[in-house]
Amino acid sequence: MAQFLQVLLSGLSTGSIYALAAIGFTLVWQAAQTVNFAQGEFVMLPAFFVLIGVHWLGMPLWLALIFGLILSMIVLGLLFKVLIVEPMLPNGGLPLIIATMALSILLKEGTKQFYGAEAQPYPGLFPQATMTLGGAVISVQDVMNLLVSLAIVVGLTLFLNRTRTGRCMQATAQSPAVAEILGVNTRRMVLYAFLINAALAALASFLISPIYLAKFSNGENLGLIAFIAAIIGGFNQIRGAIAGGLLIGVLDNLTATYITAEYRAAIPLILLIAVILWKPEGLLGTSEGRNV
Repeated sequence: MAQFLQVLLSGLSTGSIYALAAIGFTLVWQAAQTVNFAQGEFVMLPAFFVLIGVHWLGMPLWLALIFGLILSMIVLGLLFKVLIVEPMLPNGGLPLIIATMALSILLKEGTKQFYGAEAQPYPGLFPQATMTLGGAVISVQDVMNLLVSLAIVVGLTLFLNRTRTGRCMQATAQSPAVAEILGVNTRRMVLYAFLINAALAALASFLISPIYLAKFSNGENLGLIAFIAAIIGGFNQIRGAIAGGLLIGVLDNLTATYITAEYRAAIPLILLIAVILWKPEGLLGTSEGRNV
């Protein structure tokens, strides 16, 4: 039982970080009706922004984290929307999807050339200690990652549901034309969605990089798992992205511990196929009708 609790909490910790990245897929989909295949690199890059702040600019860690967050919102939020999404969006969804694929390659290879191919040590945000809970020895880092991720998700949910700006963002996602008639500045709401996506990606990067180190190729696996998590939970629902990320994180750890670690990478794909066959809209998603 103690081992199960340890594996469960570790899986929830990792899954909560996957959920932050998966929410980004949902936000971009709601804002621009497209899939951002550079989302994994959006999670990879902020860690290097922090390292630049620490190693090159001599900032203390707390200031480097703020620097990395702000720079991420500018580069991965504002510039991504203005330079890539807005020019490509009138051409339809497919060209924009291809553009995000190209952006993924650019960010990955650019980081490799700029900072090197070797994994870079990343400063831990929390003490490297353990605690005992119900007989299970649990990493303090795992507990704090889970608590911080849940706090971010709760804060985002309250923002979207309890504030006027959040409700306007939801109205824009559901029907931009109707939202404009009601006086909502839809362009501003879409910008907010991209900025929030960039902030979530940066926060996920800060939490997961002490575990996996900072490496240019981290985005490949993170992006794939977050994409699968968004589909499993329901691509058009933030709560679905959260559920999908947590489910993958827990199942991955349970499989590696109680079955075999050799096939743990296949678990998200098997889960994806099962969910698509059983419930194509995702576990918590809703069907979207379209005219053809």
